[in-house]
Amino acid sequence: MLQLPPLPTWDSLHPLIIHFPIALLLVCPLFILIGAFLSPAKGRPYLSTALILLLLGTASLFFAVHTGEAASQLVDRDPPVEVLLKSHQALAAETRDVFVTLSMMACGVFFVPRLLGKTDSLLSSRVLPLSFLVFYAVGIIFLVNTADRGGRMVHELGVHAMISPTTEKPAASPGNPTPE
Repeated sequence: MLQLPPLPTWDSLHPLIIHFPIALLLVCPLFILIGAFLSPAKGRPYLSTALILLLLGTASLFFAVHTGEAASQLVDRDPPVEVLLKSHQALAAETRDVFVTLSMMACGVFFVPRLLGKTDSLLSSRVLPLSFLVFYAVGIIFLVNTADRGGRMVHELGVHAMISPTTEKPAASPGNPTPE
């Protein structure tokens, strides 16, 4: 019978959570570029979408950092893992802080022209979003370096999430027609 897998514990959620901020925050600049190069009226929905992606990505960074901290309590601390883990944790906290700052900046870029009634100006629809991308590039560098450290821990050093064993019986397969 097909059923949902058991819910993982908080300290084993990190591998599931971490891909959301990476994807959301790397796609966001594409929407900014599209929105900046369209006419102000046509570009506004793209810039709105970019802001939503940025805010969701930033919020998911908080979950990623917290689940990563919980998962790190279960890691075997041999010297190479310890060095890479500390670097990954420090970069993760810095990345979160950078994206919180970028989120506040993006809210300013998005809402201040609306409050001033200047939404159709070249400055608010093209110059500010494109200028914001210069700062956003710094965030992407932090994000990619953090992801690289995490990936190296998994793929080079074999660090993985501790997931509780299931009591599920293996499914029948051509080589094993009757599950044991």
